Order: sequence, then structure tokens, then C-alpha cells
Amino acid sequence: MTTLGLPQGVRACLFDLDGVLTRTAVVHAAAWKEMFDDFLRRREGDGYRPFSPDDYDEYVDGRPRADGVRTFLASRGIELPEGRAEDSPGEETVHGLGNRKNELLLEKIRKDGVEAYPGSVRYLKAVRKAGLRTAVVSSSANCRDIIASVGIEDLFDVRIDGVVAAERKLPGKPAPDTFLEAARDLDVEAGACAVFEDALAGMDAGHAGHFGYVVGVDRVGQADALRRHGADVVVQDLAELADPEAVTDLEDHS
Repeated sequence: MTTLGLPQGVRACLFDLDGVLTRTAVVHAAAWKEMFDDFLRRREGDGYRPFSPDDYDEYVDGRPRADGVRTFLASRGIELPEGRAEDSPGEETVHGLGNRKNELLLEKIRKDGVEAYPGSVRYLKAVRKAGLRTAVVSSSANCRDIIASVGIEDLFDVRIDGVVAAERKLPGKPAPDTFLEAARDLDVEAGACAVFEDALAGMDAGHAGHFGYVVGVDRVGQADALRRHGADVVVQDLAELADPEAVTDLEDHS
């Protein structure tokens, strides 16, 4: 465990996707901003208050799509009908706005592609080499396609994403249920699992689930906030956790 930067007793690692394993958090943030700014401009005119990075961190990041819409709109005192999952993108319902955000996200991914963080991939391979179980736990309904596109799908024993959560009726982050479900599927107690997250909602989920270790990944300069929300340790990249010689050796033989 010392070469992985984890406490003794950890038997499984539960990884968030966006911002931890892949460079998709910034794409999500851009899609949310474009969608909400267009909605607010149409609703309030040119004097509207734009969607900000703080809004993304506080109300949207790490949450299921519809929850993100509801939470942000509530922060602005706006109520909309729920609508239905099949509402057309941009329709002024919770699901319509969420579908527009997803439409914008997929457009950006198709245009620019998706990249994994090299340090995260090296760390993930080191975790597998050490014999630990692994799961990806994401609120994204696009999780499976993304991990397949960057070539890491076979590095996970379990996937709990937006699709699986909907099928099993699991509440999303900041509730701990998706992480706890991953631990159950891996047949590992929560106390023997490490959680890796970059979102404040994910930190809250890791803390609430009483997991053995919670790693905050700070890609955007919010280390203090991650600690306040329950991170046991904060790193800028997962490679910082591992023994440099062990990671180098793994790269040479992978």
C-alpha cells in the first residue's frame, strides 16, 4: 500500500470519472455554462447573471444531470416543471435543460475528443498490478462510452454510472449510494475502500459513506474546499500518490 499512497487495509479503489480519470470535467463545465447562460439570457435579458465556475463547483459538479439543473435553478430562485426524460433539448423543463446540456457535451466531445490523464492511467494500472479491486463510479450516462474510447474499460471490475444508477434507483452524489453500491458489487466493505473524487459533491458522498480513505483530486485550485468536504488527502494528480520508481517500472513493462 505504501507504493500506492494508501492506508493498510484498503482492498478496493472507487474512481470518479470526469476530472479524476479523464479530462472531461472542463468539457462538462463548458456545456453547463453554454446551456444555462442561453436559458438565463432568454429568461432575464441581457442583464442576466451568468453561470460561473463557483456555480459549477457548488451546484452541478458530480451530481446527476437533472439534480444539477434543479440545484442550480433553486439557487437562483427559479422553478420549472420536471418534464419527462424524453423532453426535447432546451425545452424549459428540468429534463429539457438537462438534455440540452448533454447535447452540447456530446457535440464538444465529438469535435475535440476525450483524453485520459496519463498519471491517472498509470496509477490505475499500478492499483490493478497490486491486486486491488477497482470500480468507476460516475453520474454520467456517457461513462461506458468514454472509458471505452480512452482504452481503460478493461481496468475496472465494476461500473456504476448514470445508467446503472437509474436502473437500480440509486440517488446520486452527494448521497453515498452509488459508491456504496460499487463496494457491494465488489464484495468489499466500505471501510476497506478508497474513494477518488474531484467534485465537492463526491467528497460529501465519500465522507457520508464512511469509506476507509477519501482522496481529493484538485484540478482547479479548490484544495481547501475539498478538505472541508471530507478529503483525507488532496493531490493534483493521482501519480503523486504512487512511489515514482514503482510507476516508472510499471510504465516500462506495460
